[in-house]
Amino acid sequence: MKAIIVVDHGSRRHEANEMMRCVANLIQAMAGPAVLVKYAHMELAEPEVADAFAACVEAGADEIIVFPYMLSPGRHSTSDIPRMVAAVAAHHPQVAYSVTEAFGVHEKLAEVVLARAGVPARLLSESEAARCWDPACSGTLCGDACRAKQSPSAGITEAAGAAR
Repeated sequence: MKAIIVVDHGSRRHEANEMMRCVANLIQAMAGPAVLVKYAHMELAEPEVADAFAACVEAGADEIIVFPYMLSPGRHSTSDIPRMVAAVAAHHPQVAYSVTEAFGVHEKLAEVVLARAGVPARLLSESEAARCWDPACSGTLCGDACRAKQSPSAGITEAAGAAR
């Protein structure tokens, strides 16, 4: 069974931490019952990454995909979360795992911004949306978040764990 864990930083504000439960529930409803969805916080709140990973393993997951619920490819999403997940996964060598890119530059996020601003969005084709949005097309401005540089694997950057 495939499992997804969405991970945020964690907050001192209780409502911010509880929102992740709602995010996980929404993703679960959209993914359907064949996929298990859990959430975790890096720090300041529970469940922690180790708890969510263990819950997925206990539920029968043999593949766990961790999504850093963060906007930019900063230190937490590119270093801290992958390091935390690798440490936990080392105790479960039978489980394949990967850590995806953070949200980055994506047309669905632009749609949310426009909807909240009350501005209708022009829907883009997949090829339009996946182009480089840096005016100079430098290939560096957006860093790892540039969809034009991402592989067809939907932004999964590192796969590790048991071979499938």
